[in-house]
Amino acid sequence: MSLKVEHLEHNMAKLTIEVPEDKLDAAIRQAYNRQKGKISLPGFRKGKVPQAYLEKVYGPEMFYEDAANLLIPDAYAEAADESELEIVSRPEIEVTSIEKGKPFVFTATVACKPEVTLGTYKGVKVESKPVEVTDEDVMAEINKTREQNARSITVEDRPVQNGDEVTIDYSGTIDGVLFDGGSAEDQQLTIGSHTFIDGFEDQLIGAKIGDAVDVNVTFPEGYQAQELAGKPALFKVIIKGIRAKELPELDDEFAEDVSEFDTIEEYKADVKKQLTERKEKEAATEKENAVVEAIIEGAKMDIPEAMIETQVQQMTDEFAQRLSYQGLKMEQYLQFTGMTQEQFEEQTKPQALKRIQSRLVLEAVADQEAIEATDEEFQAELEKMAGMYQMEADKLKELMGEQEQKQMRRDIAVQKAVDFVVAAAKE
Repeated sequence: MSLKVEHLEHNMAKLTIEVPEDKLDAAIRQAYNRQKGKISLPGFRKGKVPQAYLEKVYGPEMFYEDAANLLIPDAYAEAADESELEIVSRPEIEVTSIEKGKPFVFTATVACKPEVTLGTYKGVKVESKPVEVTDEDVMAEINKTREQNARSITVEDRPVQNGDEVTIDYSGTIDGVLFDGGSAEDQQLTIGSHTFIDGFEDQLIGAKIGDAVDVNVTFPEGYQAQELAGKPALFKVIIKGIRAKELPELDDEFAEDVSEFDTIEEYKADVKKQLTERKEKEAATEKENAVVEAIIEGAKMDIPEAMIETQVQQMTDEFAQRLSYQGLKMEQYLQFTGMTQEQFEEQTKPQALKRIQSRLVLEAVADQEAIEATDEEFQAELEKMAGMYQMEADKLKELMGEQEQKQMRRDIAVQKAVDFVVAAAKE
């Protein structure tokens, strides 16, 4: 294999990779062996048509695509390693030349890790917000727990109020014509949940059981069903039932039920302690973000678009995986939100850029300050990860490749760089 590297603008590079003809011929043979079982021609048993005959009748081009797909992954990986470039994007592959008996030539256009010129990173000025937990904060947290432990009671002697769960029948029309999905019976709806179109739930407040209510709403312009977007609709709604939440009393019995404490005062003190710890962590994270943001603003780096696109794809894959843990597919999420895949990725771009910028400047700080992971820090992180996978640390280390171990050490160094710049920051 031969390789030519061409450096392009904006930290892009083009690898021209030439694979010897004998490897191409072998790949064509392999492609034929994979396909021959599906090929049937008059005069031959299925799967027994000779390669030479097929190439004579149809030309060897019939195997080129499969042969290229067989060759490209390993050839690109070898070329990427040989180039010694720090590649930070997926390659854009283009076949230049493929012909039996001649070298196979293709190009791979990639983004390379940008160089970072740091500005001020020590003594960055940031404002720290004081951490304060008020009695109102404590009660708001406790009331969330009361809501979770509330019981539902049937209401018959008063009209609908905000927070009630109502049972309704409804039918919706546009210009007097019923539309698909606009009708339902025995629908459960919590008033104030904003489950339905804005304004729908508010118009049910004050209605009593048995009442018929005309609800006038307008579908939003960006509504997922395009035929309804922006159109006014009339819903005929019948109130069939009302249920309200009855919160538990705020007493010692409640404290015993929802916590390990015997009295409400002990429970309140613990809630305040937990809230304080949470707010302190949030404040620390906000300070970290502010320091890193200030360093980014003072730094110079030319980030290639392909690097951002690769990061967007990675974040999209991560999001899809989190959805799968909840039993959802990405397609379902997009349908629920009314977004296309392209819109989701465009929405993810600013966050992807920020993630890249943060990583680059922190790696630059680590390099500038010679910050590295010690063997003890690496071992501690290894044991932590092994615990997550319920396996021995030594076994996990054996399974990890050299590159993965190097990446783990780099991640530790980046976190130490965060600690370094935050500790050096001024308020």
